[in-house]
Amino acid sequence: MSEFESMNLKPELISALKKVNFSEPTDVQKEAIPVVLSGKDVVVRAKTGTGKTGAFLIPITQMVQRNENNAVLIITPTRELTLQVAKVAEDIAGEVGLKITTVYGGASMNVQIRSLRNGVNIIVGTPGRLIDLMKQGELKTDKFRILVLDEADTMFDMGFIDDIKYIISKLPKNKQVMLFSATMPKPIVHIAQGYMHDPVYLSIGKEEEVTVSTIKHYYAIAVGRQKFSTLLAYINEYRPVKAIIFTETQRAADSVYELLKKDNFNATLMHGGLSQARREYSLSDFRKGAQFLIATNVAARGLDITDVSDIINFDTSEDPTVYVHRVGRSARMGAEGRAFSIFSPRDRYMVSEIENSANVKMNRLELNLDPYKEAENFSYQAPYHRNFGGSARGQRHNYGGRFGGGSSHGSGNDYHSRRPGQGENRFGRRKGNRSFDSRRRYFS
Repeated sequence: MSEFESMNLKPELISALKKVNFSEPTDVQKEAIPVVLSGKDVVVRAKTGTGKTGAFLIPITQMVQRNENNAVLIITPTRELTLQVAKVAEDIAGEVGLKITTVYGGASMNVQIRSLRNGVNIIVGTPGRLIDLMKQGELKTDKFRILVLDEADTMFDMGFIDDIKYIISKLPKNKQVMLFSATMPKPIVHIAQGYMHDPVYLSIGKEEEVTVSTIKHYYAIAVGRQKFSTLLAYINEYRPVKAIIFTETQRAADSVYELLKKDNFNATLMHGGLSQARREYSLSDFRKGAQFLIATNVAARGLDITDVSDIINFDTSEDPTVYVHRVGRSARMGAEGRAFSIFSPRDRYMVSEIENSANVKMNRLELNLDPYKEAENFSYQAPYHRNFGGSARGQRHNYGGRFGGGSSHGSGNDYHSRRPGQGENRFGRRKGNRSFDSRRRYFS
């Protein structure tokens, strides 16, 4: 008898789990599933890649009946995570006859309204579109008895806390609330204290270990145009089986994509400047066999791709928590993985900040760049070419045009072209004051 069977799950659910190769529960599933099945509110802190999605979908599938309309609301911070959770829900809950629908921006609202009107058991969505449908009267909230906040720390980092409070205020008071997060900042604790009834707190793994121990961390120092040759040197020396390459901006992502395609690598591209259909195609292409996915932070959370061997930070964020979220895309479910980051000399201080914040050891690589000097010339042709004309900290992060003719002052309309100043988030807005429309544009 498997441990899942010992939890007294219904036979059709056990059968569904076997079909998706859920042979034995992970640590977070062992701890969370019995608590959820008891009907208690729960707050779960567990590292990325430990099986949190199954930890709430398995008991939900056990508890919800087919005739219950709008029984479960699962809120996620991004479109990609919405689709990922919905896919797992289809594999598990859909297999036993429950109906699942997704609600997020960038997709047809009419299709989503039609799905809601036809009746569903589980709704997975992003805050912006959920609120839109609630205000239009198309999303009825009076019957929800289970609420899940997935990747809660990301939602609060993105400034969704007021949206979450608004949604919760429209739900029945008598409901079960589950909150899952990789970290446990104060806003999450406040939500637990204000909107949950005597929640059970579960902390899976050592709290100081914010990344899984099977990831090995490396970095290199590159000056200006050497970032491109450094990237190629790492790829050709370490030969990643399947890698996600993160950039800070859409322009940088476009340029790295062009570079890899020029060298005949099987690469695909995903960032917020692409249509939702193109992003979904790129993700599907990566799952089906593309070697590289080049992405901005839109992909830093919610991608559950088990065979990612390497995370490459072409641009490394100044926020160590972003590093943690990115590298969590590798070494899923106990597998081994590598994380490689490229720093400029002036950003070298970030190595120690990441080491201290993430409690990891980063090892420096000395790569032979000579065979890849041509790539340094490529950077002059690519949209990524930086303008080094200004000496101010913000100016050095601005990107010029295709031939490097950018202004020394960043455009206020390009949210991805500059790093935040003191007290700002990466959209150049004061923390906690991001407008409703800007959040929706990029994450809903």
